[in-house]
Amino acid sequence: MRLQSAAMNEVKATQTLRRARSASPYEGLFGFSRAVRRGSRIVVSGTAPLDHNGETIEGDSYEQAKRCLEIILEAVRELGGDLDDIVRVRVFLVDHADWEAVGRAGGETFGEAFPAATLVVVKGLLDPRWKVTIEADAELAG
Repeated sequence: MRLQSAAMNEVKATQTLRRARSASPYEGLFGFSRAVRRGSRIVVSGTAPLDHNGETIEGDSYEQAKRCLEIILEAVRELGGDLDDIVRVRVFLVDHADWEAVGRAGGETFGEAFPAATLVVVKGLLDPRWKVTIEADAELAG
């Protein structure tokens, strides 16, 4: 058991932790990264519809979802991945009536990549202007 533990610690030590940041003012306030990569895995935090200045975009749910997905893809690319490496997305939606518009944004973004996905309707998000937030996981090949 001890040998297994030591081997696992050695593997962890050789896998450098890399972080990506965005314009979100919440990252510094709450102390989190937009995305983190260790080894071949990239985990992207819940991503809000913010512009390049960290301000909420006032669009409809489709526009907000597209912006969230753009931010996610930017973070994945910064850490060495790409669209086809995204294996799972989780969508948090305030109004269930917006599911088609948000789904359309995802379909347009992912095309034939088809990551696993979950859509959850929630009572509210941190900023009441946000209609959607999205998080994602990516796994880099070989």
